[in-house]
Amino acid sequence: MPSLAPHIASVPASGIRRIFEMATTLDDVAMLVVGEPDVPVARHIGDAARRAWSEDRTNYTPNGGIAPLREALVAKLARENDVHVDLEQVWVTIGASQGLHQAMGLLLAAGDEVLVPDPGYTTFTMNARMLDAVPVPYTLSSEAGFVPDVAELDGLVGERTRAIIVNSPSNPLGVVYSEDVLQGLLDFAARHDLWVISDEVYEYFTYGPRHISMAALDRDDRVFSVFSLSKTYAMTGVRVGYLVTPKGLADTMRTVQEAAISCVAEPDQFAALAAIVGDHQSVADARDHYRSNGELAMRLLDAKGIRYLEPNGAFYLWVDVSHASRGDVATWCERLLLTSRVAVAPGSAFGRSGEGWIRVTLAATPETLERGIAALPSPV
Repeated sequence: MPSLAPHIASVPASGIRRIFEMATTLDDVAMLVVGEPDVPVARHIGDAARRAWSEDRTNYTPNGGIAPLREALVAKLARENDVHVDLEQVWVTIGASQGLHQAMGLLLAAGDEVLVPDPGYTTFTMNARMLDAVPVPYTLSSEAGFVPDVAELDGLVGERTRAIIVNSPSNPLGVVYSEDVLQGLLDFAARHDLWVISDEVYEYFTYGPRHISMAALDRDDRVFSVFSLSKTYAMTGVRVGYLVTPKGLADTMRTVQEAAISCVAEPDQFAALAAIVGDHQSVADARDHYRSNGELAMRLLDAKGIRYLEPNGAFYLWVDVSHASRGDVATWCERLLLTSRVAVAPGSAFGRSGEGWIRVTLAATPETLERGIAALPSPV
């Protein structure tokens, strides 16, 4: 049997999926491990998808997506993100996952380096390895308020560094970066002539600080912005996101989209169009639900004396269990699942800096959260 490409062996497995897949084999699990909205998709979105199927709208579309959807996204970006682009800068992708991979594929050659947050979303590292590139983690520590240290970043840049990934609101941390932090990161990127990939998947879920898009601050066309409809509209399985590129890449994007996916499924694009232009009450309701769950979870953790990071965005809680995990939080999470039937994501799945922490999803019923947090041991 022929061998796979050698670099594929370096792609790390997902520590989140390991716990999730173990949990699916067990009964009566408090599922707090994956970022899956627990609210239903709005009716008008499902109606649009059903209508597209009934009208046999099941054909190829332009590589970048149907014109009405791209036009709606251009308008949304201007209205809500203060990002002003033309149609040929907006490319509909198969979720944010393909958008991230597409951006990294455009920027990274074999052996190139990309700076990735640690803790950070798992596929940042996985994508880099899939491309035979090198992910270089930059630390987000509790001592620094979980924001990047530009001095550290300066020291990480080498001859092969090509890009930095920035994620705000953050998965797994729930941190929302201020304009000053984002501008500092852009200044850093300009100083070293780096590309910036901005993951803004949780843009609609902030609690206090407002979300700011990096491209709104960009003055020299170095930002690729990645967005998703999955979390916002509770349509994770529909798989629609979009990548916003700097100017002048239309011909290149048509080529790479054709090579990778041709186009996103047409009914899914009509569902996405309905989501973007339709009523957003369900989004507001979901945000209130996650905020309420967060407040409940923090009260429960306070009562147990367990340390955590209060989230300003996304729908996760970053919880310190180092008093119990004893340097191996991945194994501790497996044991928690098997003995207490509670599934949480080990912080080490998000990078070395996550050791001793867990990510608890707030996209759950209050009863599930109560049961899950009740299983966490208090510090001695």
